Amino acid sequence: MYIKFLMILGIIPARLKSKRLPNKPLQVIDGLPLLAHVLKRSLMSKKLDKLIVCTDSLKVVNLAKKYGQDAYLTSKNIKNGSDRISTFLKKNNSKFKNLKLVVDIQCDEIFLNPTYLDKAINFHLKNLNKYDVVIPHTLTNEKNNKNYVKIISNQDNDILYLTRSDAPHAFRMKSKPFKRHQDFVTFKPKFINIFKDLKRRKLEEYEGIELLRVLENGYKIGTLKFNNDSFSINTKKDILRSLLLIQKDKFRKNYK
Repeated sequence: MYIKFLMILGIIPARLKSKRLPNKPLQVIDGLPLLAHVLKRSLMSKKLDKLIVCTDSLKVVNLAKKYGQDAYLTSKNIKNGSDRISTFLKKNNSKFKNLKLVVDIQCDEIFLNPTYLDKAINFHLKNLNKYDVVIPHTLTNEKNNKNYVKIISNQDNDILYLTRSDAPHAFRMKSKPFKRHQDFVTFKPKFINIFKDLKRRKLEEYEGIELLRVLENGYKIGTLKFNNDSFSINTKKDILRSLLLIQKDKFRKNYK
């Protein structure tokens, strides 16, 4: 009997014209372009069946191919990673029919933990009937950092809201650490295919967070907690900070 192979596809959306840090995927850190770090760490996953890059730049396409990964050009007019992935998959539906899960891996996460990547995949696979999207989180006490999206969720791991503000606010209670959006997102394949066509509403525009579109259109997002100190590369200051930490990173030592 013929059984269709259901694939878990990892996609790294990489945009060259970042406002905060131009040419971000190409920035060299500890001898390697930032994108190369993310590629090498993603390939340590035991759950991903295939890894590709979607980008608006031929330079990024060539870089990904240099490190042995398929890469595809997408429009320069697409402003965020989720829409880039959704647009790409809808146009290339025939190439990626038998998908079990799609993983959006941010191209600026130099300290991506492949073990956590696999745990998030397992969590979503166990909760496919409950969640359209899963966003892992870690706890942070850092305040006033608009680069990090904070998660507000209930005791059942359902995400209620996403914000760049320090939230939830402790009014008559002792302040607790915030839940910070981690470095990747998992999607149901059918959902990511329709994501770009969902109506963009006011909260998404106001916060500048495209995944609010999920909640505003009545779909469900789940979360799970990781004890992780990773951070994304958004500024030159972040690059300097990463240089101090990368030498001690256990996954850096295992690059092939």
